[in-house]
Amino acid sequence: MNQPGFMVSLVAGGVAGASVDLILFPLDTIKTRLQSPQGFKKAGGFRGIYAGVPSTAIGSFPNAAAFFLTYEYVKWFLHIDTSSYWMPMKHMLAASAGEVVACLIRVPSEVVKQRAQVSASARTFHIFSNILYEEGIQGLYRGYKSTVLREIPFSLVQFPLWEYLKALWSWRQDHVVDSWQSAVCGAFAGRVQHRRWERDLCLARGLEVTGADRVIRRCHPPNGSHQPGRVHLSGCL
Repeated sequence: MNQPGFMVSLVAGGVAGASVDLILFPLDTIKTRLQSPQGFKKAGGFRGIYAGVPSTAIGSFPNAAAFFLTYEYVKWFLHIDTSSYWMPMKHMLAASAGEVVACLIRVPSEVVKQRAQVSASARTFHIFSNILYEEGIQGLYRGYKSTVLREIPFSLVQFPLWEYLKALWSWRQDHVVDSWQSAVCGAFAGRVQHRRWERDLCLARGLEVTGADRVIRRCHPPNGSHQPGRVHLSGCL
């Protein structure tokens, strides 16, 4: 791929990522508060559903841009012929590399955003500076491993399927797919890779990012019992 192709991937990916994150931000806030161990109402309820949006606004563009730039570069670097059976492997490697790089930007932004979402009265910059003061730079990367472990399996399915559907549609109509057709392929591929275990990984990551995992580890099971695979929050100190 030539240099203009990389620039298109960077700008288009960044704009698309920022647009999606900002449009869906209120839903993300509600989801985070529902997962909060202090309960939905105490975490803020429906008040201040745009709490933490500055962090998302700052991080979304470079995050998405870094992913698609890495994704396209790795595809170009591997130089695999389009007719090769190794094409899905190329897309898997490219998507995995993209997630690892993008998470270096995404995770700090998510840490600040999610803590702001469950502390709607605190300012984003105050939360950011408080994390650095109390936990250091590693505090901004709480949940990095779980985020990468969550994102890579999905990308291993989603992007090869997306590329395959685009190639199949292009072959059927005898020309490259239009933007809306690519979007349809991406929506279908994204829906296929969503399963129940995504919710479990997302919950585990959300607890770690907001610091709730430390609260849960101090919890005492009610009546001295603890059912396997479940977390009892009612016995928290």
